[in-house]
Amino acid sequence: MATAPTRPPRGGLLRDRDFRGLFLSTTVSQFGQQVTALALPLVAVLALESGELEVGALSALTTLAFLLIGLPAGAWVDRMRRRRVLIAADLVRAAILLTVPLAWWTGTLTIWQLFAVALVLGVFTVFFDVAYQSYLPHLVGRANLVEGNAKLEAVRSTAGLGGPALAGQLIAWLTAPVALAFDALAMGASALFVVRIRRREPAPEVPADAKLLADIREGLAFVLGHRLLRAIVGCTGWYNLCFAAFMAMLVVYLPRDLGLGPGAIGLLMSMFGLGGLLGALVVRRAAAWIGEGRLIWVSVAATAPFALLVPAAEPGWRIWAAGAGMVVIGVSVVVYNVTQVSFRQRVTPDRLLGRMNATVRFLVWGTQPIGALIGGALGHLYGAEGALWIAALAGCLAFLPPFLSPLRSMRDLPESAEPERPAPV
Repeated sequence: MATAPTRPPRGGLLRDRDFRGLFLSTTVSQFGQQVTALALPLVAVLALESGELEVGALSALTTLAFLLIGLPAGAWVDRMRRRRVLIAADLVRAAILLTVPLAWWTGTLTIWQLFAVALVLGVFTVFFDVAYQSYLPHLVGRANLVEGNAKLEAVRSTAGLGGPALAGQLIAWLTAPVALAFDALAMGASALFVVRIRRREPAPEVPADAKLLADIREGLAFVLGHRLLRAIVGCTGWYNLCFAAFMAMLVVYLPRDLGLGPGAIGLLMSMFGLGGLLGALVVRRAAAWIGEGRLIWVSVAATAPFALLVPAAEPGWRIWAAGAGMVVIGVSVVVYNVTQVSFRQRVTPDRLLGRMNATVRFLVWGTQPIGALIGGALGHLYGAEGALWIAALAGCLAFLPPFLSPLRSMRDLPESAEPERPAPV
């Protein structure tokens, strides 16, 4: 059985066949997911003429599973080979996406079907995401995590740059429901690339007396018992709450308030991806200059106010000023994620990786459905523009948990694989 490299091959991790399989899987699936992220709500807005509350509920359902099954998913993933979880999740998501264009062609598509599709997608995205982040340390070794995460974030950012523009054109040419078939094909291709990975994990060692609830409690205790992880969770959770409210109403604001078509919306959304690509290129230098610890809160505090340029937009040049704000936000998201995810993976023992990732996802992505519902309610009360102002202002406070922790002055992050103290759960 092949083992993870202790150092990257000459020329970097992309010379490693197995990492290249994960890299290619990520590439095709991320482009497909960018199509779905834009097409699914636009099906509701343009094809079904849904209101703000319905669009907010649809956005909430895409991440509700992190709140409902996020914790047990981590314990389950720690009992399974993660490669198999990735393949199964991709195939199920491909199948459920195909139901939307089929229903559209037969004239039976309803908002309730979109709700069901969003919920099922969310459930299998939970398993995929937990397994994905837990699989990377096995595949590349802990010494190569920053490079591995940076390369995968570069893929996500490139998809974020080209994906929305591609999605906008596909929606304009094919309609939003039919464009979802593109993501279904991408999910299938993603599964095939993972199948080609030869490096196998050993079967997880599960004690005979292992109990699901006890495993969940151990994961919670690890995350909540580490003061640096607590600060990161607080920052990410609040930011995701605000960003989910923001994004839920952005897909209403752009077509209805600013009068943009699908192509222009896709191009504007791609500004997040442009910023993310830049972030992936500068994250190592930024960490060396500012320090990994300080970079976690600085990357949020210095950039969150740029989101205010979006609700200030008007037809004309101000739309592209909003695009510039999206670029800055994209830079910060990738710099923040590469830094804190690499730290979390380094500091966690192998046997707890699934539970740590699931616990963090439960705490920080579980705020997203709540945020989307809040965004829908704010849009219903104050209009989409008013909701964007409120969400953007609230997001400016996200840096406070790490700023008020030891991360405020830390340059280097610890490498310890043990929590600082147990936390009561």
